[in-house]
Amino acid sequence: MITVMIFDDNTTILEICSFILKEKGYKVFTETSCVDVIEKIHKCNPQVILMDNKIPEAGGVAAIQIIKSTDATKNIPVIFFSGNSNIEKLSKDAQADCFLKKPFGINELEHLIKQFTGSSPR
Repeated sequence: MITVMIFDDNTTILEICSFILKEKGYKVFTETSCVDVIEKIHKCNPQVILMDNKIPEAGGVAAIQIIKSTDATKNIPVIFFSGNSNIEKLSKDAQADCFLKKPFGINELEHLIKQFTGSSPR
């Protein structure tokens, strides 16, 4: 089963994305903060990470930089997602694998997850 980890401080977005992705067969873990981001990632071992820009503590850009500079997590694909108009530059600065502008369609999200995992959830 493909595991997706979502970091976002907006609990409504977490609930909606989690519900839809679980219905499609993904295992989903959510976090509302990026404090101890590497430790949190190790606990659920995701194949894909979604990281919001405005997440408490370090913020999405800094959190992704930590993920990408840590040997144990640097190869996990990270999708940076935000409503920020400067998302493409922020994504590049963060070293994210790609970005997804909010609001987004669930099909768009699922397509990106499949692109990075190479398969369907089940």
